[in-house]
Amino acid sequence: MGYFCSRNPEMHGCNIRLLKIRHMKLRRPNSKIFMLLFLGLLSAFGPFVMDMYIPTLPEMTEYFGTSSSMVQLGLTASMAGLAVGQLVFGPLSDRYGRRKPLIIAMVLFLFATAGCIFATSISQFIAMRLVQGLAGSGGVVLSRSIASDKYSAMELATMLGIIGSINGIATVAAPIAGGLTAEIGGWKGIFWCLMLLGALLLAASIRMKESLSGSKMKKNGREAVMEGFRDVLRNRRFMLYITQYGFTMAVLFTNVASAPFIMQEHYGISPMMFSLVFGVNAIAMAIATALAPKFRSMGKALKTSSDCMLSISVVLCGALLLGCSFWVYEILLFLLLSMTGMSFTASNALAMESEHGNAGVASALLGTAGCAFGGIVPPLAGLGNMMVSAGVLFVVFAGISFLCTRIATSEPKGLFRNNDIRTGSLARASKM
Repeated sequence: MGYFCSRNPEMHGCNIRLLKIRHMKLRRPNSKIFMLLFLGLLSAFGPFVMDMYIPTLPEMTEYFGTSSSMVQLGLTASMAGLAVGQLVFGPLSDRYGRRKPLIIAMVLFLFATAGCIFATSISQFIAMRLVQGLAGSGGVVLSRSIASDKYSAMELATMLGIIGSINGIATVAAPIAGGLTAEIGGWKGIFWCLMLLGALLLAASIRMKESLSGSKMKKNGREAVMEGFRDVLRNRRFMLYITQYGFTMAVLFTNVASAPFIMQEHYGISPMMFSLVFGVNAIAMAIATALAPKFRSMGKALKTSSDCMLSISVVLCGALLLGCSFWVYEILLFLLLSMTGMSFTASNALAMESEHGNAGVASALLGTAGCAFGGIVPPLAGLGNMMVSAGVLFVVFAGISFLCTRIATSEPKGLFRNNDIRTGSLARASKM
């Protein structure tokens, strides 16, 4: 058709119209379904990178001819990479946009995954796991930043709730999927699956339209990035939300560190039964993350979840000290984890809404805080009698989370105007 138009004087405007049509197609925003699936996969990326190969740790110990502690260093390396990488990719995305850093992260992930597959020594494997964690952090941090670019108010809360639900389900599904894959392809089969996931996300990243407008990109390089960090750290409300999120994460990791010992050693349930109960609790938490947007406001959802977390923690601590039955412990734990899931959605949404102008930096600090609190808690939970230490930690962490919520939501309106997310508030026009 283009050839015909170029040879026909009477249709000299045809080529121009064709170019306009092509330009409009290139600028056409991504559909909501595409963005939902894409952001969901990005949020699930971290759990799959971290946990999918856990079932094959004994096999890898034999393959590399090393100790189990050396193989477990691969987990530590990937966790460190996920934490540090968010501080890199978040600010970079504020400077260069979301799309380019995301593509770089996915390419780096493919390289690191290939390095894991073809590693000839455990030291090479650990080094590649560190790089893999760094690359994987790009997907984790940018999923929140992209959502913050495209949505605001309750739309943002709803999207973060869905992303949180997918992330929670992925946390449970990753080890299970890893175990099934290992039955067929061994530990290398798991990393080939991760390679396939990385390639899929790379293709989607290339297709994704840039979500950060050029006018909002930081133009002054390092100075602008440092200014972004200073602005975010000076935002008192953001810091309260991120601290609340961190201590809620500490409640979650108190359970992660203590539950295997309490359930299996104290109550004597089998490993299979433990996996089933752990999975049910994780799914309940994932479902609760999607319920937060049903509240009148995210502030209300955060208050409710924080109040309930503290109340349930006090009852759970007392029950553990009195030697309660397994089912009393499990019911209270189920309720507690449901409240942590709801709190995650509310605090994430409120924190990201309060820093739209520095979404990359804000997302990076949010993710790093979660990793930091998650890494500190396990040694504390193992001090002394696990029944006592876990119960006390639940109350302490839930109590600090409660205080942060109360301070953040009781500040004078003039200080933090327009930072709360309320039904009916004006959302930015988000054209997907």
